[in-house]
Amino acid sequence: MQSEHGVQNDIRIALGRDATLFRNNVGTGWVGRVSRLKNGSILIDNPRPLHAGLFKGSGDLIGWRTITITPEMVGQQIAVFASLEIKKPTGGRTSTEQSTWSENVIKAGGLAGVVRSVAEAKKVLALDVK
Repeated sequence: MQSEHGVQNDIRIALGRDATLFRNNVGTGWVGRVSRLKNGSILIDNPRPLHAGLFKGSGDLIGWRTITITPEMVGQQIAVFASLEIKKPTGGRTSTEQSTWSENVIKAGGLAGVVRSVAEAKKVLALDVK
């Protein structure tokens, strides 16, 4: 069975020409002055939390899909925000925060959804599925 990471890589490779997608790691770590101890441990002096990623629940891949506006704005292009929550082909549930994030992106005019394959990602991003 393919892993979530494998699905994510397949999507990034397959859609690289159609959408600009970045890995969005959400989490908390610690920063400060680092000292390495003789036993191999690390000591962080003056620790401060570092929050990474957009928002708890935001998609694993975020970015945009460029579309061309017609007919009154012929030739102009705009970037439509895109957020994909990646899950492995079988199993994996979305959290309340992930569902709320996707719903809010869609309500704001963006493209968002939970995907388990390249075909599902193309569908969410409204790309031709061949």
